[in-house]
Amino acid sequence: MAALGPDGDQTDAEHMGGLARALITTSALPLLLLDGDQRVVSASRSFCSAFDILTDRVDGLRMDELSGGAWNIPELNTLLESTLAGHGDAGPFETDLLRPGAPARRLVMHVQKVHYDGGGDVRILLAIDDVTETRSADSQIATLLLEKDGLLRERAVLLQEMQHRIANSLQIIAGILLMKARNVSSEESRRHLQDAHDRVMSVAAVQEHLQTSVGDVEMGPYLTKLSGSLASSMIREARGLALVVRSDPATVSSHQAVSLGLIVTELVINALKHAFPAERIGQVSIDYAVEASGWTLSVSDDGVGRPDLSTIRSGLGTSVIEALAQQLGAKVVADDAPPGTRVSVVRGPSVAT
Repeated sequence: MAALGPDGDQTDAEHMGGLARALITTSALPLLLLDGDQRVVSASRSFCSAFDILTDRVDGLRMDELSGGAWNIPELNTLLESTLAGHGDAGPFETDLLRPGAPARRLVMHVQKVHYDGGGDVRILLAIDDVTETRSADSQIATLLLEKDGLLRERAVLLQEMQHRIANSLQIIAGILLMKARNVSSEESRRHLQDAHDRVMSVAAVQEHLQTSVGDVEMGPYLTKLSGSLASSMIREARGLALVVRSDPATVSSHQAVSLGLIVTELVINALKHAFPAERIGQVSIDYAVEASGWTLSVSDDGVGRPDLSTIRSGLGTSVIEALAQQLGAKVVADDAPPGTRVSVVRGPSVAT
């Protein structure tokens, strides 16, 4: 029989116990209040609803008796015993709840010993967080990321294969043009075929050095490799000509790198053809400079120079350079660089994009 106060009411301890049970019962979170024997003192209606347990069949049951023994989880039992023994609060720990005829649920458990004044009985509060949907979403995201990585690798392999085939095709075309140039009797036809060969080789050189590039391209290494290919294919060993590259640290998109590479090859071809007649020795410099306002790509030589710089704007090569510069939102500037010539492609705030 409950102890009564002077006015026939229950004692403060009885009131506090009833209030605690009421708070747990009405909690929106799945909660269980257990005694020292791991029996349910009170369960929240949200717990019973979440795990399909009748509310009038919970109180007094041991944890390992709930849902036909589904809650007899070794890790949970160990944590409850450890907490009851005074080894501190336990959790959170994550485990699966497996019930016959029901889908598995992924739960996060929080075990805490309840401390209250005037209470001699031990109480354990067990809070349960159902993270089944969260973990399922995490798993799906991880699967999608793995699939994405696989697709990216497959794309990279296909892109590399395609670029390899393109490079081979360009080499074949260049070889055919060179063979035709050697066999024709007309000097003008030979010159046109040689020009076509040089331009195919320039495209092949750009293509070769973009085969492994997906995304941004570092300009310094790119221009250095490109100049090496141009030198090996267009400068004879005993010719006495050199290509030098200077570049500020910078990256551009692969699309921009293609245009810049083609511009460089056209300008280098022009310099090697016109700046060093009669086996003249010298140097061609490739410079890429970056400023806050934009960038400048220039190709200069220390050759014989041009009597009339306006001639730089004639011919197919110049038309190609102008078209590529326009695509980049840049302009072409040609000037003297005594004793030779410098042609620059400039992009800045004053250049229309």
